Amino acid sequence: MSEKIVLSVENLTVSFDGFKAVNDLNLYVEQNELRVIIGPNGAGKTTLLDLICGRTRATGGSIRFKDDELTRMPEYERVRRGIGRKFQTPSIYENLTVFENLEVSYPRGRTVFGSLFFRRDQLLLDRIEEVARLIYLDERLDDPAELLSHGQKQWLEIGMLLMQDPELLMLDEPVAGMSVSERQKTAELLTRICENRSVIVIEHDMDFVKRIAHRVTVLHQGKLLAEGSMEHVQADPKVVEVYLGH
Repeated sequence: MSEKIVLSVENLTVSFDGFKAVNDLNLYVEQNELRVIIGPNGAGKTTLLDLICGRTRATGGSIRFKDDELTRMPEYERVRRGIGRKFQTPSIYENLTVFENLEVSYPRGRTVFGSLFFRRDQLLLDRIEEVARLIYLDERLDDPAELLSHGQKQWLEIGMLLMQDPELLMLDEPVAGMSVSERQKTAELLTRICENRSVIVIEHDMDFVKRIAHRVTVLHQGKLLAEGSMEHVQADPKVVEVYLGH
């Protein structure tokens, strides 16, 4: 794994009416790393992703992505810098085909002038075909997205993010509600994705975490409780007490 740090979170804090959902947190993610964040409900996991992507504004601390300080940067600028975020519930256009969902996610043509001169060229077609193969939907390109299974809809949303070629991809419980076979395929998908980018995953399925994680971060009450390999955090008495033991 490369030693280059792409994301540096230092002394990060956010308060809601005096309650610190994230409290003086430090987190460092390396290039092409697949980091999984675990912890009990209310630990601050989703809030952390909200802070990184700009949905929530930090009360204090620093978030640096490569050479950019993000804490005062608007959400759309963070997307342009290469940060992609997937929420728990799939957010796709169900009345459009798989092909059209991928096409509308392509970053070219998003400005006024870009839209006027946008053409469906071979570069776009090749990119859609490449991403569709990666997310196991290359044979479903002409199907309306509403006909996909829950797991396939999750893959499609991941594909829509991949169309933008982010350098950091954040996924919130990507295998929730999936079948066993879909979970296995998703593990394979994420392993391939992180060959070219860093990935942060929030997940509760410990078998899935064992399968994919390079490193695991455990949060509790907005603070870092433990960090390391899955074997390391599983053996930590504090982690067992507040999370794994339940």
